Amino acid sequence: MGWVMMSELEMRRIEVLAQIDDGRLSVEAGANNIALSKRQMFRLLKRYRADGASAIRHKSRGRAPNNRIHPAKRDYALNVIKESYADFGPTLAAE
Repeated sequence: MGWVMMSELEMRRIEVLAQIDDGRLSVEAGANNIALSKRQMFRLLKRYRADGASAIRHKSRGRAPNNRIHPAKRDYALNVIKESYADFGPTLAAE
């Protein structure tokens, strides 16, 4: 098993879920502790029990965003702006 990068929020969620799973904390108290609803806590607890701590990590971490501009299109747009509109600032060029 390798390393799993997690944020502080995700680490706190895992701590609370482990306490709930051990019976040291109720679902309602855990939900209040990390500002989630009971329904969300049950959803997270189900994933935690099935796949362990790595299931709590955000699923799209490390992936490219869906609205990313293709690098060739971005380079073309920047070249057009530099050649034709060299005196424009970034706000005016965006319009």
